[in-house]
Amino acid sequence: MENIEKVYIIQPRLDENCRVLHDEAVALIESAGAAYCGTTYQTIKKVNPATYLGSGKLAHIRELLSGLEDITILFNGSLSPSQTLNISAALDDRKVIDRTTLILDIFASRATSSEGKLQVELAQLKYIYPRLKGKGAALSRLGGGIGSRGPGETQLETDRRHIRLRIKYLEERLEETEQRRALTVKRRAKENVKTIALVGYTNTGKSTLLNKLTGAGVLEKDALFATLDPTARKVNIHGLEFLLVDTVGFLQDLPHDLVEAFKSTLESALNCDLALIVCDAAGDYDMQFRTTMQVLGELGFDRPYLKVLNKCDKIDDCTPFSDFVCISAKSGDGTENLEDEIYKRFRESFKECSLIIPYNEISAYSSIAEFLTEKSRSFDENGLNIECTIENIYLNKFEKYIKKA
Repeated sequence: MENIEKVYIIQPRLDENCRVLHDEAVALIESAGAAYCGTTYQTIKKVNPATYLGSGKLAHIRELLSGLEDITILFNGSLSPSQTLNISAALDDRKVIDRTTLILDIFASRATSSEGKLQVELAQLKYIYPRLKGKGAALSRLGGGIGSRGPGETQLETDRRHIRLRIKYLEERLEETEQRRALTVKRRAKENVKTIALVGYTNTGKSTLLNKLTGAGVLEKDALFATLDPTARKVNIHGLEFLLVDTVGFLQDLPHDLVEAFKSTLESALNCDLALIVCDAAGDYDMQFRTTMQVLGELGFDRPYLKVLNKCDKIDDCTPFSDFVCISAKSGDGTENLEDEIYKRFRESFKECSLIIPYNEISAYSSIAEFLTEKSRSFDENGLNIECTIENIYLNKFEKYIKKA
């Protein structure tokens, strides 16, 4: 039987938000494939620079854990390298990780694309690097489990010079991928491909919505960060074609290095024509929206967006949420209304047209047909009849074919 890592949470009580952070920590532990086995809360009035918590509280936790073997301690916050080591020493040399380590570990296990793996490794190495000062050997005793995936234990045992060189190499590789992505963005702009980005808190159902609208068949799972690498699929909404892009989810206190590392992955959101900010009706949707907008704001986001409230099948009344488009991506309820709202955002840029293409000009029409979206076609004695949608900037290309009212 597989030996599942057991994780005990130390939850600092800094404000009223600690309960939400704690519940997220439990979900993160489960997403990492470990088992949650208990929590101790500690009100923090003044942070101890050496151990964050007071020595009395650490002694109490040590007593609580006495007799329990192979327990990993998750401090649900950020620890300095020295605080991590000092807490570990105070708790009988138990393995101690913080929230950032846990999130990085999940990202390491979920990244599948080459770029995603590069981004995760870069974020991990930047996080590990300052923790090698003076006591790199002590950190190598952490062994397997959470925090050892990605660069992992072998990287912890390398010298600082090697890690600096590796970080430089990864940054250069990612810069190359960013340049390629910039060319993709330019090509889409040149071809006038309209992009809609699914953005929001993790586990709010973005991938489920992508599947519902496009039939993409991407992974759907009730877990934090179930999908990490972006997925793009074409979708036709009322005769208009769009590129719908699913992006990595956000979380409270997402490590800054991780936000920076995944900035290139989020380029699709930063350069989209419309963002769908997806929140969970059964969760703290207001916090989810604020967190998402805060992270996007740090990245310079300035695009139009729609607020989408998913999982509305789990609540009794949607009337209080007038500023959201209420849907259930799982059942499909409300998705037609969402498509209507998306169409409204773009319809002023398009015109519904009827074209008549003489038979001797069908070849010429075929060379420019990519600039419109056909809804139907038929033939009669006059030629090819087309019902279509044309973006205003391309109307001049079809002017001689447009039927006059």
